Amino acid sequence: MRHRVARDGETTRRQILQAALKQFAQKGYAGTTIRDILRAARVTAPVLYYYFRNKADLYCALVDLAAEERMRLMREAAARADSLVGKLKEICLALFEFAKENVDLMRLAFVTALAAPGEVPKEAHGFEKGWESIQFIQELLEGGLRRGELSARFDGRTLAVGFWGLIHIHVATHLVRPSRPLPLDKRTAESVVELFIRGAASGAEAQCVSGGAKGCETKK
Repeated sequence: MRHRVARDGETTRRQILQAALKQFAQKGYAGTTIRDILRAARVTAPVLYYYFRNKADLYCALVDLAAEERMRLMREAAARADSLVGKLKEICLALFEFAKENVDLMRLAFVTALAAPGEVPKEAHGFEKGWESIQFIQELLEGGLRRGELSARFDGRTLAVGFWGLIHIHVATHLVRPSRPLPLDKRTAESVVELFIRGAASGAEAQCVSGGAKGCETKK
């Protein structure tokens, strides 16, 4: 009986979160009221306040959900491959799939990370949560640096931010114009990783880039 109550409670909590997410996505944080969420979730105020202290607590729970679920998927994705390249491809594809399946949640995560002071609850640590994911990528890439798989010209943090940026420009474009961008699929994930690992330069140009400005001047 206790397990059934726990399951029912978790179902109710998810129901409230989903309703709140829809309202925040449609109206923004400031434009959404507790009454809107109650009506959408079809629960009473005492039920909502049993799970969440207030509107800000609800919003923060959604921010945490987005970050924690993405981190879980990234760890599982990395575990599916042995090589660094394989891990990066699995992670990229997992994040693409999550973005496609959770458009409203991803929009909320982006808005929170980029929000000006006062636009979202100060307790919603969107940037900090996102940075934890970058640190996970950084750890993987630093392993590649130690094994000599990546150029020592860049440190792990620079590489991690670069890889994260390649992924999220695709995700952001999908959120803004879902009918226009490259599809968030396996082929695109492989292209992102290929670009990150091998770069866009070829032949002599690649050597010029590797040698920096001095190398280019010598070539001329």
